[in-house]
Amino acid sequence: MSTNDRAATAPTAPTTDEIFAAHEGGKLSVETTMPLDSTRALSIAYTPGVAQVSRAIHETPQLQATHTWADRLVVVLSDGTAVLGLGDIGPAASLPVMEGKSALFKAFGGLNSIPLVIDTNDVDEIVETMVRLRPSFGAVNLEDVAAPRCFELEARLIEALDCPVMHDDQHGTAVVVLAALTNAARVTEREFASIRVVIAGAGAAGIAVTEILLGAGVGEVILTDSRGVIHEGREGLSEIKTQYAQCTNRRQVSGQLAEALDGADVFIGVSSSRVPEEELARMNDRAIVFALSNPDPEVMPEVAKRHAAVVATGRSDYPNQINNVLAFPGIFRGALDAGARRITQEMKIAAATALADLVGDELTPEHIVPSPLDARVAPAVARAVMDAAAAAKAPGATAAAHGVSAEVSA
Repeated sequence: MSTNDRAATAPTAPTTDEIFAAHEGGKLSVETTMPLDSTRALSIAYTPGVAQVSRAIHETPQLQATHTWADRLVVVLSDGTAVLGLGDIGPAASLPVMEGKSALFKAFGGLNSIPLVIDTNDVDEIVETMVRLRPSFGAVNLEDVAAPRCFELEARLIEALDCPVMHDDQHGTAVVVLAALTNAARVTEREFASIRVVIAGAGAAGIAVTEILLGAGVGEVILTDSRGVIHEGREGLSEIKTQYAQCTNRRQVSGQLAEALDGADVFIGVSSSRVPEEELARMNDRAIVFALSNPDPEVMPEVAKRHAAVVATGRSDYPNQINNVLAFPGIFRGALDAGARRITQEMKIAAATALADLVGDELTPEHIVPSPLDARVAPAVARAVMDAAAAAKAPGATAAAHGVSAEVSA
C-alpha cells in the first residue's frame, strides 16, 4: 500500500460519545471453550469430572501447563503511576488502559490476558502479591509504572518469578525504535557503528532505548533529561543515570539538548520536552528524527521535515508510527511458545530485526516500519523470539545480555 493509499484510508477521529459508549461495561469478557448445554457437558467441565483433572495436577504439577489456561495467560500489571500522558492517576483510573492492553494481546498475539491493577506503590508488596498469584498466570506485562521505581520492580519480578516478565513501556518501545532506526539508517545510507544518537528523556523508555541501541552496535548515544546532557561527573544523577553516564556520551558533551544535537545524526524524543527548530538545524544533513511523545510530539513532523530525511512519531495520523503493539504481542507469544523463563536482550534485538525486515521492498522515508494492522507482524516477531530462545539453548551458547546492566534488562 502506498503512502497516499494509507493516508486515504485513515479513519476519522472518534467522537467523545463513541469512545464512552465503547468503554461502557469494559472491553473484555470471558468466553468458554466448550458448550455447557447439557448435564453431560456440565459433568465434564465441572463436577464431578473436573475433580479428576485437579487430582492429576496435584500428583503431576506439569499438567497445569496443558490442562489450564494459566500457562498462556498474560497478566497486564499496573499501579497506575504513569498512565499514558496522564501521570499518576491511580489504579482504578488506569483500568480502562489495562483492559485495552489485554484486548491487544488477544487481537494481535492470540493470547489470553487479564488486567490487574494493584493499590500499592510499594515494590515489596507488589512482588509479594505476584509471587502469591504465580499459579494463576504464565507471564507478566508491566504497564504504566513510573520511573525510577519501574526499573527495580521489573528486576525484582524477573528474579522472583519463573516466567517471562517485561515492562512494555521500556522494552516494547525500545524494540520498535530499533526496528525503525534500522530502516531509517538503510534509507539514509548510514552504518550503525558511525551513528550519533541523541535521546531526550532518561526515564523508562529512554533508558531501554539506550540499552538496546548500544547492544545493537550504535556508535554513540547521548542521553539528556530535564537538566541537560547526562555525563560523568554531573552532580545530582540518580543511580540509574550514573550507571548510564559511564557507557554513553563518550565525548563527554555537556550543556543542554542544543549542544548534544550539534552534529548528531539521530534525535529520539521520549519525553514531554519541546525542541525548537533552530536546535534541529544543528543536526547533520539527512538527519533522522523520532519525536515520540503523545499526543504532542517534541517537534511537529511538518517542522522536523525541514531538517530531517526521515521523521517518525507515536501518532497514527502521520507516517512511521512507532507503536508498541508492533512488538509486545509477538514477543510474549514467542517467549511462551518457546517455554522461555526470561525475555532476553537477544530476543528483543531479534524481534526488532524481524520487524525491520517485514518492510522489505516497500522501504521509503515515509514507510520504515510495518503497520500495526499488518497480520504478518506478530507471527514474524514470535518466530524471531523463538529462534533466539532456541539459539540460547544451543550447546556453547551464552546468555550474556547486551547493554550495561543485567538488573535493568528483561
